[in-house]
Amino acid sequence: MKKAEGTRRNILERAFELIYERGYQNTSIDDILATTRVTKGAFYYHFQNKDEMGLAIIHEVLKPKLSERFMEPLQKEQDPLRLIYNLMHHLLMKDSFMKQEFGCPVSNLSQEMAPGNSDFSNALNEVTEQWKNGLIVTLANGKKSGIVRKDVNEKEAVIFIISGYWGVRNLGKLTQSKTIYQTYLRGLKAYLESLRN
Repeated sequence: MKKAEGTRRNILERAFELIYERGYQNTSIDDILATTRVTKGAFYYHFQNKDEMGLAIIHEVLKPKLSERFMEPLQKEQDPLRLIYNLMHHLLMKDSFMKQEFGCPVSNLSQEMAPGNSDFSNALNEVTEQWKNGLIVTLANGKKSGIVRKDVNEKEAVIFIISGYWGVRNLGKLTQSKTIYQTYLRGLKAYLESLRN
């Protein structure tokens, strides 16, 4: 990796960590410079402004990490309902990337940035749509294999599942207890079993 590429990557990864912990609005360029130990000139060599850097974080840091954690597990050949439950269980109880005290980074950025910034809204929607579509395909495949009931509306089911996940991530951030995750997972398991043929 060339030095410039390494510097850019360092800025993005360290800035993501700060934004995830503090929020986008509460993280200044000076905070990022202090953490990364790059000069202002080096920062502006890579990014015209903070928003350009924020969008790069979504595309270059968040998307690959979320694809690995949220999408790749859905590619396994097995019971799709168990697959979705196991994915959610792993994300909430075992995944090291997302910390309970900080919630879900996509949800956080969506709440903070999407209402007033169409570029952020579009980028975050793209990430969410990718996951949503992956879950829809998983349930559709389950219908084809006879595991999921034919009358299940995959899109509605997925909206319900994702909404519950985002909601419980926020509740976990507030309560600082994984007990809330366990409650959600019990309810999710019962819901998924209700979709079974």
